[in-house]
Amino acid sequence: MTAQSDSLIRFLLPDAGVRGVHVRLQATWQDIQSHGEYPDSATELLGEACVASALFTGHTKVDGRLSIQLRSNTALRTLFAECTAAGTLRGIVQIAEGGDAPRDLTDLGRDALLAITIENPGLDPREPQRYQSLVALTAPELDEAFEDYFRQSEQLPTRLLLAAGRDGTAGLLLQKLPGDEGDDDGWARASALFDTLGKAELLATPAEELLHRLFHEEKAELVGDKALSFACSCSRERVASMLVSLGEEEARAAAEDTGAVDVRCEFCGQEYHFPLTEFGILFHGAQGAVPAPERLQ
Repeated sequence: MTAQSDSLIRFLLPDAGVRGVHVRLQATWQDIQSHGEYPDSATELLGEACVASALFTGHTKVDGRLSIQLRSNTALRTLFAECTAAGTLRGIVQIAEGGDAPRDLTDLGRDALLAITIENPGLDPREPQRYQSLVALTAPELDEAFEDYFRQSEQLPTRLLLAAGRDGTAGLLLQKLPGDEGDDDGWARASALFDTLGKAELLATPAEELLHRLFHEEKAELVGDKALSFACSCSRERVASMLVSLGEEEARAAAEDTGAVDVRCEFCGQEYHFPLTEFGILFHGAQGAVPAPERLQ
C-alpha cells in the first residue's frame, strides 16, 4: 500500500482564489473496520466521518486532535471519528442491537447532536485547550450538513463531498479564500467543476489523477501532503487514570466478582487488566502525573 493511497493533500486554484483538501483512505480504513462489525449504513457513515475528520485537519490549524461526534436516541447511539495533527486516525460507531444508522440524518430527530471538537495542547499537558462547535442536522447527508456549517460559521462559500464503501473512503473540500483573492467568477468555475464529481468517481480515482481531471484548466498547485494511518492513543497509564477518576470504591465494586477490573479499548481492542492486588499502588501511589484520557461525552 503506497502513502498516496492513505494521504491528505492540500492544493490551491490560484486564479480562482480557491483552496482545497483531498483525503483518500484504504489501509487505514481497513484497520478501523477490523475492530468492529457494523451494518452497511453505519459503516458508510463512520467512513465518511473519518474522512471528514482528516479533511478538517487540513482545513484548519490543529496541533493536537480533531474529532467528530454524533449522538442520538435512535438506533445510532454514538458515532466518533478522530484525526491527530500527526495524521493518525481512529473511529467507532455504536448501534443498538439489530439496528442501523438512518440513510437520512434528519431522521435522527431533534435531540441528535453533531459536534466538531479541536483539542490542542495547553501550557499544562493535563489541561488541553478544547474548542467545540455544534453542527445543525438539517440535511440528509453528512457532507451537506458540514457544508452548511462552514458557510454559516466561517461565512465562506464551501463545497464538500464525502464517499465511503467497505474497501475505501475519500473526501474533497473546496473553499473560497478569504478576501478578494481570485478573479470575479473563480468560485463559480470551481464550484461548477466540483459539481461534475460523483461519489463513485471520488472513491475510485487516485488523488492526483482526480485533481488533474477536475482542475487542470485552473492550474491546480499542490501545496502539501501528509501520510495517514490508523493508531490508537489508549495506554495502560491512560486507563489507570480513568479508573482513578472513577474512584476506589466504584473500582472495587467492579472488581468484586472476578478480583480484577478488565477494560477493553473500543477503538483498537487492546485489553487492560487491573487486579485488586494492584489497587493500593493504583489509588495511593504517584498517579497524579498521568494525563486524563479523553472520554466520549
